[in-house]
Amino acid sequence: MEAVFIVNPAAQGRKALGRWNSFRKTATFPYQEFMTDSPGHATAIARGFAGRRKEGKFLLIAFGGDGTVHEIIAGAAGADHIVVGSVGAGSGNDFGRGFRSFASAAEIGRYLGGSKDSMAFDLGSADGDFFVNSSGIGFDAVISKATGRSFLKPILNRFGLGKLVYAIYIVRTLFTFRTFNLEVSAGGEQRQYQDVWFATVSNQPYFGGGMKISPASEPSDGLIELTVVSRLSRVKLLFVFGSVFFGAHTAFREVDSLQGRSFSLKADRKVPLHTDGEDAGDTDPERPVVFKVLPGAWRLAGQ
Repeated sequence: MEAVFIVNPAAQGRKALGRWNSFRKTATFPYQEFMTDSPGHATAIARGFAGRRKEGKFLLIAFGGDGTVHEIIAGAAGADHIVVGSVGAGSGNDFGRGFRSFASAAEIGRYLGGSKDSMAFDLGSADGDFFVNSSGIGFDAVISKATGRSFLKPILNRFGLGKLVYAIYIVRTLFTFRTFNLEVSAGGEQRQYQDVWFATVSNQPYFGGGMKISPASEPSDGLIELTVVSRLSRVKLLFVFGSVFFGAHTAFREVDSLQGRSFSLKADRKVPLHTDGEDAGDTDPERPVVFKVLPGAWRLAGQ
């Protein structure tokens, strides 16, 4: 198995590059190294290795944040000769909370020299756009879009305070966001929700830099979970967000949770959509967004 590092030098306010320069000195095994230079580059690299099935197996290791590993898995999906690993070097690292990550080059070396176990995990799809952690529409998508474009994020990342950006935009968006009505179709049934703040579809429990939005999510069970938050005052929404870090928000009657293989979500107006915290455009009020699970679509390196 050949090791390949895909490094995002811009992760965590460009701190990832310094971490990589130190990390690479501890690697005692042969490897290839690729530096990403733009959104989608990691996916293109992974897709290139996905087309090299006849050359043997590859361990693609994301060295960056959630966006980097998201892109690699999207590019490697369905390629059984590719195993994905990660070294968390971003500001959020929700992937590392839900999936095993490598802590050191020594761990990677032991994996390459051992039995090379791997486990198949599910992948989510939102109208064809893949997500590993979660996807959603509404309030959380607005925050994800704002934090991704914020000038504050790289500044705070330099001081190890990148997670504060999410909290700052929660408060800011709280006073500007306009709720919407939502139609959910699942398992042949329809549900109507009014005054919706957000609807999140999860493949694993965490989003937003450590919030346990979907405590029941298990990324290898062939199912995805939908969480809808509606009919809340702005003040109470803050309490709900505070409880999400502990997974206690499900006790609120305004929080509804569903489980299934697919969900169709149709909002009554345009609202932002995100996949793994990345901007995925806006919903179309004339057409529902279809979320599906792709069971066992990618493999994670065991340790």
